[in-house]
Amino acid sequence: MERRAIGYVAGVEGAQATVVLAPEAYGDVAVGAMAVIPSPRSMVFGLVQSLSTPSPGEAASPHDRHLAQLALLGESPGPETEAFSFQRGVSHSPRLGATVRLAESADLVRIYAKPTKSSVAVGALHQDPDVPAYVVVDDFLGKHFAVLGTTGSGKSCTVAVLLRSVLTAHRDGHIVLLDPHDEYAAAFGDMAELVTPDTLSLPYWLLDFEELTQVFCSAGQPYREVEANILKDCVMTAKAEYLRGGAGGSGDEAGLTIDTPVPYRLARVAELLKVGMGKLDKPESSIPYLRLTTRIDALRRDRRFAFMFGQLTIEDVMGELLSRYLRLPGDGRPMTIFNLAGVPAEIVDVVVSVLCRLIFDFALWTRRGQGVPVLLVCEEAHRYVPRDGAAAFAPTRRALSRIAKEGRKYGVSLGLVTQRPSEISETVLSQVNTLFALRMSNEQDQLFVRRAMPENAAGLLSALPALRTQEAVAVGEGVPVPMRIRLRDLAAEERPQSDTARFSEVWSAPCNDKGFIADTLDRWRRQVR
Repeated sequence: MERRAIGYVAGVEGAQATVVLAPEAYGDVAVGAMAVIPSPRSMVFGLVQSLSTPSPGEAASPHDRHLAQLALLGESPGPETEAFSFQRGVSHSPRLGATVRLAESADLVRIYAKPTKSSVAVGALHQDPDVPAYVVVDDFLGKHFAVLGTTGSGKSCTVAVLLRSVLTAHRDGHIVLLDPHDEYAAAFGDMAELVTPDTLSLPYWLLDFEELTQVFCSAGQPYREVEANILKDCVMTAKAEYLRGGAGGSGDEAGLTIDTPVPYRLARVAELLKVGMGKLDKPESSIPYLRLTTRIDALRRDRRFAFMFGQLTIEDVMGELLSRYLRLPGDGRPMTIFNLAGVPAEIVDVVVSVLCRLIFDFALWTRRGQGVPVLLVCEEAHRYVPRDGAAAFAPTRRALSRIAKEGRKYGVSLGLVTQRPSEISETVLSQVNTLFALRMSNEQDQLFVRRAMPENAAGLLSALPALRTQEAVAVGEGVPVPMRIRLRDLAAEERPQSDTARFSEVWSAPCNDKGFIADTLDRWRRQVR
């Protein structure tokens, strides 16, 4: 294989190399190209991350000196040969004066060859559309991943490509996707179990103490603290009564805490509040009891909260819910999509908190060897684990942080999707080992992603503002080598419903049909999307 010489090494610093380009070759070198630096001990491969002319004249001259900066990716031990074996990392740094050559297509095929581990193709290389781009399934899913990019860059389609590629090869997967904008139901069709506010069931007795406080108690101190203490006593009594023999009770109160997920009757809690209020001597002392009673009554009557408070009978359905939501068994639908678009805004954080906590706790308490790995994909992740802890619902942030830090040990993996990387918690994002970075024009977001990258990929990241839709920079343990890729095309029925409104098309004709207004008002009033 004849690799064309393009210059020589003029400087080496860490994983960076400076190359002086030959006058006859500089016009053929582009940012993103792969270069090879052969030596008697190894062949080092690097990506061109920038090109410059240090002292440009008024016009181009054959005497100008042109420089290229290489980001060193890996090497092949041994001298230059046809049958090289690429490995990440550089143990033998290039020497000054070493000849630099341009890689051929055959080099790219070997460098980005299909890994020996289980892997799936998700697209093709930006440098060569004929070379497939792979992700290593176990490293990609088992060590968390993130999809980052500005609005309109193709995040939803990227998520659809990644998950569809994995599920096509592994049809018995277990994926839970939190969808706040009702985008993904169209992308997965019969492959997914769709849970809408009408079909969602999340009984109130699954809430832990912090979530109960958020739902039932007044905002702000000292009211919340007083009401929380009253509520805690009443709920503990109601739980104990259920276990002692109320409908379906087991009679076993050992280890019972306020956070134990066992059924109890909310009506009984309301009765206990009235009993407690009747024992008070001063009318002003009854205000916390009145607030709690009023709140409970309002939630039970509000049909928007029927998924949590609308059960006619109190039964222990926890096993059935987990079986359905975690796809155990999958019955040909390895994914559950939670459509959160119709969940009331004041309780959506609690719903996400409960779901995340249940998924982690179920894995935590499952005997080793009996459980199945579960992937939790969180759209709009910056809403639930923001950088500013004061702006988040603490239990939701804690649940997702716990999955990010400890989930790998128990078979729970996390996929984060966000258009504002700089607003997401650095602690959580630092646990992510594979990043797919799409077009990003905001400078703060770019800097944040650079700091979060698990390895040196500065050359690739410099292209973030110029990436086209359907292009991404992929780095981390889930990909064989850091790369710029073009994601594969999705059929029309496989795309999420996240298209931007076509103003120019719709505004080109008058809207004479007002029939949709009545339909919209009806859906609005009935709270049905």
